[in-house]
Amino acid sequence: MTALTLYYVPKTRATRVRWLLEELGAPYRLARLDPSKGETKTDEHTRRHPLQDVPVLQTPSGALFESCAMCLHLAAGTPLLPPDGSYERGLVYQWVLFGVSELEGLLGRLAGERKKAAADPKRIEAVMLKLAQPLAALEQALAGREWLVGEGFTVADLLCGALLVWANRLELLGELPNARAYVARVESRPAFRRALAD
Repeated sequence: MTALTLYYVPKTRATRVRWLLEELGAPYRLARLDPSKGETKTDEHTRRHPLQDVPVLQTPSGALFESCAMCLHLAAGTPLLPPDGSYERGLVYQWVLFGVSELEGLLGRLAGERKKAAADPKRIEAVMLKLAQPLAALEQALAGREWLVGEGFTVADLLCGALLVWANRLELLGELPNARAYVARVESRPAFRRALAD
């Protein structure tokens, strides 16, 4: 019997967790929910996630929500997360939190502004200006490097990589060659492709 169940909606933050599970080769069951049918609003799912959202990872010890917490939890004790107390572990935390605090919200705002029927060019430009600095920071950090921390792929690359894939789809990396090359490496990973299977 599979010990882990991922409650999942495609094209959400749940994809990060699915990607990590695929990177690890961990056995898991995928429980796809359909929000349009109210499947995230049931009493059962609300007990798993108080905000009636995804992802939720059901473990033998209980349920976890928040995708970054799940990824850090799952990566512990594997090559995807450097040893506890090491400088490299601190760098992974740094880039994970950087991605969530400096990039993710702004990318969501930009995508939302662009989807509006009466898109406001000034609002779009303002968000793009705010995104320029964190994107430039990642461009600089990736200079001469394949991955963000150490010599191998880590959970920092999974989180920041997913966000840079999104930024690339929003056509924000045109003048950032290091970031574009990094996105190509991320997208070529078999586990990434498997996580996007549906």
